[in-house]
Amino acid sequence: MKFELLTTFLEVSRTLHFRVASENLFITQSAVSARIKLLEDDLGVLLFDRTHKHLKLTREGHRLIKHANELLFMWQKTKHDVGVVEHDAMQLAIGSMNSIWDIVLQGWLQKIHRNLDTVSLFTSTYSPMELRKSVINRTVDIAFLFEPPFIEDLVTEKVSTVPLHLVTTDPDYLDDSQAEDYIMVDYGESVNSLHLRESQDAAPAKHFMSQPRIALNYILQAGGSAHLPRQMTFEHVEAGKLFIVESAPIYQREIFAVYLAKSHKTDVIKQAIGLFPHLVV
Repeated sequence: MKFELLTTFLEVSRTLHFRVASENLFITQSAVSARIKLLEDDLGVLLFDRTHKHLKLTREGHRLIKHANELLFMWQKTKHDVGVVEHDAMQLAIGSMNSIWDIVLQGWLQKIHRNLDTVSLFTSTYSPMELRKSVINRTVDIAFLFEPPFIEDLVTEKVSTVPLHLVTTDPDYLDDSQAEDYIMVDYGESVNSLHLRESQDAAPAKHFMSQPRIALNYILQAGGSAHLPRQMTFEHVEAGKLFIVESAPIYQREIFAVYLAKSHKTDVIKQAIGLFPHLVV
C-alpha cells in the first residue's frame, strides 16, 4: 500500500471535502478522488458516503483512521531509524502525554542533546492507554505518565515531583472564595480528587482544561486563576503578570518514566533517565 493513499485519506477525513483536501495537499482534486478510489479498491470497502450533499465517513472509514495514523507513524519512525544508522546514532523513541512535555521534558531533551552525542531523538504524544501499549509493542522506548502502570514486563521510575501552586492575575486575590474565574486543570485522578475534596466550600470552577499550557495562556490573556506547575509560571510571577496565592494548598504531581525491562536499549535509556535532576519538591 502506498503511504500517500493513507495521507490523502486522513486529509479528506479531516476536511470532509475533496477540493479542500486537494488544496491542502497541493494536488489536483481528481488526484484526491483517484487515490481514495484506489484505497477503497485495495480494502474492498467504501470509506466515504457520497450519496448526501456533504461527504460523510462510513463505519469502515471511521475504523481506518486509527490504523492509518499508526501506519504512518511507524513508517516515519522506520525511516528515521534506518536513516540514523549511517550517522552511527541510536534512535531513542520518547512518548508522553501532552501536558508532561510542557512541564518537565523540554529541558530534559536539551540535556540529552548535550550529553548523549550518539542518540537521535524521535518524539510523539499519546494518551496514557496508548503510551502503555506503545512501550509494550516497542514503538516507544520511554513513556512518561502521571499514573504508573502495574505491568510485570515494565520498569517504572519516578523522575519528577512537580509542585502545583495556585496562581492568579489578580494581585488582590485573598482566598478560594473569590475564585469566580478559577480554571480546573486535569492533572489525573489523584490530584483532581484531592482538589475537589479540599475546595468543597469554594465556588465551582468556571472552566475545565486538559492542558496546563492552555490554562496558562488563557489566564494571561483573559484573567483568572489556576493551579499550575511552578516551572511554567516562574517567569510570569517574576514579571508581575501572575501572583502566587500563598494561603492556597500546594498540590504535588508525580511524573514517571516507563520502559521495557528487557529492552535492547536499556543502557542508553538509563543514561537518559539519569539526566533528570534529583527530585526536589
